[in-house]
Amino acid sequence: MVKSSMLESDFSLYLTHSVEDEDWQMVCTDAGSYKGLPGSSYPPHLEQHPAGFRTVAEGRRLNEYQMVYLLDGQGTLEVDGKHFSVRGGSLFLLFPEVPHAYRPDPTTGWTECWVGFKGPHVDALLASGILNPSRPLFHPGYQASLVAGFQSIFQQVKEQAPLYQFRACAEVLRLLAETLSLERLSAQQTKAQEIVEKAKAFIEASIPTVFNLEKLGSEVHLSQVQLNEVFKAYTGMTPYQYCLHAKINRAKEILSTGESSVKEIAWRVGFDDPYYFSRLFKKKTGSRPSEWTSSGTTATQN
Repeated sequence: MVKSSMLESDFSLYLTHSVEDEDWQMVCTDAGSYKGLPGSSYPPHLEQHPAGFRTVAEGRRLNEYQMVYLLDGQGTLEVDGKHFSVRGGSLFLLFPEVPHAYRPDPTTGWTECWVGFKGPHVDALLASGILNPSRPLFHPGYQASLVAGFQSIFQQVKEQAPLYQFRACAEVLRLLAETLSLERLSAQQTKAQEIVEKAKAFIEASIPTVFNLEKLGSEVHLSQVQLNEVFKAYTGMTPYQYCLHAKINRAKEILSTGESSVKEIAWRVGFDDPYYFSRLFKKKTGSRPSEWTSSGTTATQN
């Protein structure tokens, strides 16, 4: 359960900025948070929002960027004709003049916090492709660092101490960097998992042959060192150790049929020396291959 109570409910501020603030190439335009119970009207307190902001549930265009982070509940997001389901842990970016709408599910409500910003510095991030209107939605999950970032922004815009605009914008950039970093890390983890699954399939298919780490690395386009690191991170063993594990499991399958000798099975799973195979099998399973054959059970399997 997200600790949404740490954010003030129904807080919103629409900010002014000076020429000096604009010299920083970025300004914070608005910020706030909202905790909506099931069945609550959305957005609440329409009179507290400028006219252009009130139609968020039906559809609107803004002349600024906004970052919206949901802490709980669920609902829908529409951006430039595309529809998304959003929930607690979702974060989405809204871009200038891009039509959008979002609203909580009336059966759940939601807790949101947002910040608006604009300026040449953000435009440059958009022009470079770092920010992309075709990728408005992120799923960082509940992150204490993101909540703390919004809290810091809220404190800056409430107190409005000297240079508060610069401080708030610096926090906005940190939130953007944190979100993009979490997304990239998630993508890298997904890619690494795909590599490991491909390597495991290649090992399984190559059981009768001698294990070749260089060939396996070439198959998944990684160096031997990189492959060892990635594979062990996901499986707890090196590719060679996994290969031995796969060979023993294949031997168990053949032994359970009772149709082959130990010597023949050793050869079929890639061991030239049946004595080494027997020793390894006992080490891994606690039973000799001959005992496994006679018992016809996998009760001692690790």
